Amino acid sequence: MSDTTSADDGAEIPVVLITGGAGGMGVAAARRFVAGGWRVVVADHDQIRAEALADELGEVALAVHCDVTRPESCHAAVRATLAWAGRLDHTIAAAGLWTEGPIDDVDEFEFDRVMAVNVKGVFFTSKAAVPALRVTRGSLTLIASDAGLQANKGASVYCASKGAVVLLAKTLALDLAPDGVRVNAVCPGDVMTPMLRYQAEAYGGTDQDGYLAELLSKYPQGTNARFIEPAEVAELMWFLAQPTSAPITGAAMSIDFGLSSGIQ
Repeated sequence: MSDTTSADDGAEIPVVLITGGAGGMGVAAARRFVAGGWRVVVADHDQIRAEALADELGEVALAVHCDVTRPESCHAAVRATLAWAGRLDHTIAAAGLWTEGPIDDVDEFEFDRVMAVNVKGVFFTSKAAVPALRVTRGSLTLIASDAGLQANKGASVYCASKGAVVLLAKTLALDLAPDGVRVNAVCPGDVMTPMLRYQAEAYGGTDQDGYLAELLSKYPQGTNARFIEPAEVAELMWFLAQPTSAPITGAAMSIDFGLSSGIQ
């Protein structure tokens, strides 16, 4: 459904805005919220993929273009949501980028590129959404990572960005608690998404399978280890958006098969 669709008569149906909504975890979240009876705004820099997902989901979904590195684009996505649905109950900041490599190889361009999406984008997505969430006493879920809770060797920029997301969630939880707005960080391990496949292609060289196997070798399940499915992360996002989760705010919730529990 295009971003010119008008609001329907279901003004009381809750609405979730998902940035990075056409990516792996964003798609899974959109499908889970629609299955739960919510309306969904799929916000992504890839307008074609966002519209394809909205078309799949039907009249309960709206596609909007959003470049989270531009604060005005984040505000425009919220304005489009309110124009279409008249309300905003939950926002998921799921847009993110991966990078890895020793600090010697990180140039300013790569640093700025990752921070612009993973930190600046999450910050301004949150800022744009907060006024509408105050009205509904809604909530925010910020997608961090196990790398926001523990060091990942050779991923200093990514870890710095996701650590910032975790503390942003905790700070906003304190700031917005008097307004009845909850904020949490979800911290997945390795999720089988296009971003994980990009990691293997970009950093696995000629042995992408070996790269993925090395990632799985770090999990405590040993030979039974597997990657997390996007739908499993979406289930946690769904849970955090529900009124029954009212006491949960300021949390950094791991979903990583125990990866971040400690040194093996």
